[in-house]
Amino acid sequence: MADRTTSSITIGAGRSPIMTVIADFASYPEWAGQVKSARVLSAGEDGRPATVRFALDAGVISDEYTLAYTWHGEDSVDWNIAEAGKMVSGLTGSYRLADEGGGTEVTYELAVDLKVPMIGMIKRKAEKVIIDTALKGLKKRVETS
Repeated sequence: MADRTTSSITIGAGRSPIMTVIADFASYPEWAGQVKSARVLSAGEDGRPATVRFALDAGVISDEYTLAYTWHGEDSVDWNIAEAGKMVSGLTGSYRLADEGGGTEVTYELAVDLKVPMIGMIKRKAEKVIIDTALKGLKKRVETS
């Protein structure tokens, strides 16, 4: 798997409301800029989504694929590719939540592997745009809900 791109943001809320927004995939197109659609295909024993089908348009990375999720209570969620797309051959990531003063620090890690060759610098820039847009959107969504 490729190098991971990581970024963090502090959100003025506890872990539970943040994880609720993260698990609400149907609303992703409203706040996660590059996500055009997200459809839950199956749920785990805890009721949280286990597999989700995405349509993504992040400029140089535009595709449809399915991710499998593993939830760790209110602490973190990890995902990896369950069904590759036409461009995306591998995708792993995580949200990790940690108490930070009166809020929660959310760290997002992402690694994308593509079927088409792409200069590493351009791929990392696309990963960074995806992460930064998602973190800012998550923060806004949680703090204005």
